[in-house]
Amino acid sequence: MAQPYLSVIVPAYNEEERIAQTLVAIDKHLSRAEYSYEILVADNGSTDGTAAIVRNMEKVVKNLRLMDGGRGGKGVAVRSGMLQAAGHVRLFTDADNSTSLDQFDAMIPYFKEGYSVVIGSRAVRGAILDPPESLFRRAAGKGLNLVVQLLLLPGIRDSQCGFKAFTEDAARAVFGASRVAGWAFDVEVLALARRMGYRVKEMPVLWVNDFRSHVRLSAGFHFLAELSRIRLDLWRGSYGRPGLDKGPSSH
Repeated sequence: MAQPYLSVIVPAYNEEERIAQTLVAIDKHLSRAEYSYEILVADNGSTDGTAAIVRNMEKVVKNLRLMDGGRGGKGVAVRSGMLQAAGHVRLFTDADNSTSLDQFDAMIPYFKEGYSVVIGSRAVRGAILDPPESLFRRAAGKGLNLVVQLLLLPGIRDSQCGFKAFTEDAARAVFGASRVAGWAFDVEVLALARRMGYRVKEMPVLWVNDFRSHVRLSAGFHFLAELSRIRLDLWRGSYGRPGLDKGPSSH
């Protein structure tokens, strides 16, 4: 098989209730696409029927493959998928299908303009949340984003939307250097992309809120601890020397 244009990576941990519906939706869109593609489910040590469901669907969904997404957090699964994928462009998207794959089409023009990283955002003008998050979650999200912007990503309004695409070159460089396994892995890869000189574009998406998705309050404290470690590692030069300049890191 020739190198596909797009690799879709779906990190999954105990997603037996949602993974089939999400893969059907992805396949429905990609089966009409004019570009070649592959779909990789990066199983992050599921203990339910997730892996079995995906194996059965490999028989009917074109270019679908179950892969070992390692253990220890979403960041591990996404990193495994990004580095094992074959596409010219590599997109990771959440197993709950909160951002449907048809929105990838809006990313393609930005790659043609020379951006190496294009990320979905729920916070920039034009984004739609259906239904909106609770007032508490919105306030908590804005507070955490303020910390993210102050410490690592000035100008990025939403670092945590699980819909991000990278060129092959950027994916290999950024995920080859990344380390964080927890919720702050998104912040780390974007900070590394900017540090390496890759151009980053933040674009609005339609985000469908799945009320079955829950994040514990303790995750916020872990997130802040990971942010601090990323900031210190960047100051110390622990990631190595910055890459060659690839143009301004606009967004």
